[in-house]
Amino acid sequence: MVVFEHVAKRYPGGIQALKDVDFHLGKGELAFLTGHSGAGKSTLLRLIALLERPSRGQVIFDGRNVGKTARRHIPGLRRRIGIIFQDHRLLSDRRVFDNVALPLVIAGAPYPEIRRRVRAVLDKVGLLDKERMYPPMLSGGEQQRVGIARAIIGKPPLILADEPTGNLDPELSADLMQFFLQLNELGTTVLIASHDLELIRRLRRRVLVLRDGQLVDDVPARVEASVG
Repeated sequence: MVVFEHVAKRYPGGIQALKDVDFHLGKGELAFLTGHSGAGKSTLLRLIALLERPSRGQVIFDGRNVGKTARRHIPGLRRRIGIIFQDHRLLSDRRVFDNVALPLVIAGAPYPEIRRRVRAVLDKVGLLDKERMYPPMLSGGEQQRVGIARAIIGKPPLILADEPTGNLDPELSADLMQFFLQLNELGTTVLIASHDLELIRRLRRRVLVLRDGQLVDDVPARVEASVG
């Protein structure tokens, strides 16, 4: 589903975020992306999500070369990706219900369907009783769960999560990871950027390790190895 072929990303000012990265993420796979702060994890996710274009090499998503995708085709491709941002990116002047409903509204879904699906997904992330609140009224962990609900509401085939447990306590982090595993068992492809090495080790899934913009290790699923 996702292929990187000799991908590099250089930002203005000469900052080299990624260098010659190669990997393949298969349909229905769940993998973790880890590495030190500034290793290039967020940049890699942004390239898949068509929020950035590579400076060199090819990023293939769903059979299409992201770097050469015409601007008019980007919204359609992006609807096939659920993105969970590290900073939530919620609309503070819209209620929780409206934030989660936004992808369905953009897609033109009828309101009865929107209401049913939003309430179902809010119940799944434990926030059904918060649907009429505004994001600033919620804790950081609750805002993160709103972002997760919004990312999965459209049932995208690919989920990208950038440090999704960063604002959660250990118990909620474990619950969230189980939720991602459940999504994966239903066929969703999931790529999670995380620095929580202990949590990653316990789940024993594939781990891609970045260091200074380079992919330095690709640890297969269910193999115990040092990723620190």
